[in-house]
Amino acid sequence: MRPINNRLKFLRFLSFFCLSYGCFLSGSSIAQTPYYQGKTITILRGGEPGGSGDMQARALIPYLRKYIPGEPTVIIQNMPGAGGRKAANYVYSGAKPDGLTIGAVGGGLVVGPILGLPGVKYDLEKLTYLGSTESGDPYVFYTSTQARLNSLEKLSAASGIRIGTQAVGSPIYFSGRLFAYLLDLKAPRFVPGYSGPELDLAVLRGEVDARANSADTVVERNREALEKGLIHIHATITIPKGRYHPRFSNVPDLESFARNDPERDLVRLYRAFLYPRWPYFLPPGTPQELVRILREAMTKTFEDPDFPKEFRKLMGGNPSPLTGQEMERAIRELPRHAQVIDAFNKLAGSGPLPPRQ
Repeated sequence: MRPINNRLKFLRFLSFFCLSYGCFLSGSSIAQTPYYQGKTITILRGGEPGGSGDMQARALIPYLRKYIPGEPTVIIQNMPGAGGRKAANYVYSGAKPDGLTIGAVGGGLVVGPILGLPGVKYDLEKLTYLGSTESGDPYVFYTSTQARLNSLEKLSAASGIRIGTQAVGSPIYFSGRLFAYLLDLKAPRFVPGYSGPELDLAVLRGEVDARANSADTVVERNREALEKGLIHIHATITIPKGRYHPRFSNVPDLESFARNDPERDLVRLYRAFLYPRWPYFLPPGTPQELVRILREAMTKTFEDPDFPKEFRKLMGGNPSPLTGQEMERAIRELPRHAQVIDAFNKLAGSGPLPPRQ
């Protein structure tokens, strides 16, 4: 009997050992499966499809995916509205903090809450920043040849110039107003509601006379119009100060038209707003481990020697990236002087331009 009992005990032990070892292997396998494997990350773009915001995101996506363990699918979803504020609001309070929704709003992300624009329901300090593909881009103001305003003298003498813009409060809208204000245009008329590509066509068709846009975008999307002399560039806002786009190095900086320190502060604050050109961010409460994974993937993307090539192919210029930590510091150091912000709000609104001192 004893040999049989011993054999039964051994068989029970062996079964328990195999079952336990199998569970251990199963648990170990699960632990080693990357969180992002088989998942889809959505980059929520606060703008219309087809603009420069989409292009820089498409340059980023293959490399971001490459450096996220598990190589998830990464897609773009456009959510236009309120100069990016609709998308930012959703990421802030509507998206799950599971690392699967990344906001990408553009410069409007920073402008809205600092200026207290209507519809802002997010706190800049509570968002988690992953980085930016660019650290500011010079802006330019230009007119169509159909408007027959091929010099600053003709521009300042004209009255009722139609300036096309995107949504009220967007960087395109505000920059158009800032150019008009400091160039001292007479009774300019602002025509909002266009997407970026629509506005390009509106200028060339003569539906509007002028617009403001980032210099890189003008060179990339309007290369033929530039080459054929169909548009005239009148002024630029260098971002950061003194950094001209090589194509427009002979164009006067808008700050040179300022008459006093408060007006110069307006330009400086605008530069600060657009310094994080294409910020990427996560909802509040995203687990730190997922933040670490995504920040590391973003940093590795920026360090990849092939990323600038893809960026140039789609955007026409070189990237000038910021890390998530650099973005956080830039947000903390934004100028918030009441007098300057009050002037900004008047320019950012839909009313007439304020009188100059």
